[in-house]
Amino acid sequence: MTPAVVALQRAKIPFAVREYDHDPAAQSYGMEAAEKLGLDPAAVFKTLVASVDGKLTVAIVPVARSLDLKALAAAAGGKRAAMADIGEAERATGYVAGGISPLGQRKRLPTVIDESATGLERMYVSGGRRGLDIELAPADLRALTQAKVAPIAR
Repeated sequence: MTPAVVALQRAKIPFAVREYDHDPAAQSYGMEAAEKLGLDPAAVFKTLVASVDGKLTVAIVPVARSLDLKALAAAAGGKRAAMADIGEAERATGYVAGGISPLGQRKRLPTVIDESATGLERMYVSGGRRGLDIELAPADLRALTQAKVAPIAR
């Protein structure tokens, strides 16, 4: 059980756990999840931690796309965004890189979900470790993380 799974259970949100054998040599953890689980990459999202005007912020974008840092800064009400230092992201979230979940983080960070998620019935995000994804409704993820929705992927 990861903190992400515990958070969903406590909130009584319907979800499913999807596990796969993680390959440490994988080039992209997110694309690996989509491929090994047989999912459309547009429905599998990666959790990235960025610094917006010095404040850590979580960005959730499809694994086959990139984060638009300018769009994230605007969505978060800031002027500038840059990817956070990996160690800082791991300490703030309580997860290791490649397994950072938007749920059950050690410290609740402002979160922005790419608007492409709103057109999906179900989406997949990291469950808190490499090889573990969580399937849930985008509206449930948004509610639990108190996220904003904005066009932050390119």
